[in-house]
Amino acid sequence: MKYQKLCAALLAGTVLAAPVVAEDNMDKLTNMQKTDAAFTFIDQNGERSEALKAILPSINVPDGFEISLYAVVPDARSMAVAPQGTVVFAGTRKDKVWSIVDRDRNRVADEVKDFAPSVTFDIPNGPCFSRDGFLFIAERNRVLNFPAAEFFFEGPDPAVAVVVPQGELIPAEEESFNHTARVCDVGPDGKIYISLGQPFNVQPNDKIELYDEIGIGGIIRINTDGSGREVFTRGVRNSVGQDFHPETGELWWTDNQVDGMGDDIPPGELNRQTSAGEHFGFPWTNSRVEIGTESEFPRPENVSFTEPQLELTAHAADLGMSFYAGSSFPEQYQSGIFWAQHGSWNRIDPVGARVMYTALDPETGDAMGAQVFADGWLDEETGEYSGRPMDIAFLKDGSMLVSDDFAGAIWRIAYNPQPAE
Repeated sequence: MKYQKLCAALLAGTVLAAPVVAEDNMDKLTNMQKTDAAFTFIDQNGERSEALKAILPSINVPDGFEISLYAVVPDARSMAVAPQGTVVFAGTRKDKVWSIVDRDRNRVADEVKDFAPSVTFDIPNGPCFSRDGFLFIAERNRVLNFPAAEFFFEGPDPAVAVVVPQGELIPAEEESFNHTARVCDVGPDGKIYISLGQPFNVQPNDKIELYDEIGIGGIIRINTDGSGREVFTRGVRNSVGQDFHPETGELWWTDNQVDGMGDDIPPGELNRQTSAGEHFGFPWTNSRVEIGTESEFPRPENVSFTEPQLELTAHAADLGMSFYAGSSFPEQYQSGIFWAQHGSWNRIDPVGARVMYTALDPETGDAMGAQVFADGWLDEETGEYSGRPMDIAFLKDGSMLVSDDFAGAIWRIAYNPQPAE
């Protein structure tokens, strides 16, 4: 079977590698002591800024909207806007978390510097805030808590507490270079929800039981002190975007699917979860595309699979998403979902690199189809990317921030209709 041979080749080529985490200043910081760390500042003017602004004319947004450069932020990934709106934190897939500040409120960042430079981070992709101002950062294999980060970010030595110690988010032997960009959110119940992408293209059969038990290939939730761990979501390949419906509290999330099956299958997913423990089918089904046989992956008994809300463009890499809870966008966008398509890496004809939107049915709450909201970061004639949107967040004025780890930028999209002449 062609697919079986493909999976075997991909699995054989997946090499797990446990990273070496350097010594940092955690002991000093947890004891409220100072270190000798210094900030790295990112210039917001000059050639890099001008090169990014030169991309803007190629970006298409709906009538009445405008897009601008909010900040130069190297490797910008998942974002968290502080509760009082004073600072935006952006994670990376490297070793930095950035703080982005617009002090004069002209909707352009004045200062970008690394947050907590005294901490040695390891893929700190996932920052998220609790409502009372605690910043959590989910790394490859650790979770940290920074109390009052919105105010302590000004110094290099913020207070920090360990929520999940290094090596205990997943077993150390399961650490990988692949699918390690965690995202986190604090839910309506006050618990932290963390996605754990599974490191293989399709996990081997002897990993299924272990992964299901600890939540790899799913979403876990824990108390803010690290206790009470449970697997909230099962049957996921690699989710790198999630948000809670602001009214119902339901968890919605994107999922990236199997590579190597061709340009057009399988589709990506936008999922809606209404209760704990739901199973979304991976590795047995994939948006109604069978990806294995019963002999390869014995299907669990008495388990029903939840179908995706939307089947999305194959290999477009749907990542960060957020409900729109602001008021400055037109009514048609109120309470809908915006998400970022990062763009394909292995498709013969590239797709993605755009911001997508879906409205929700007011009666059923279901997604009502995907539509392009902003695009132009992909030159369809040459197949080249000038940017790759990764996450969506919103400022207090209701405008949208779009992180872009390829361009090294955060873009801002605002509704600003011009008066008729």
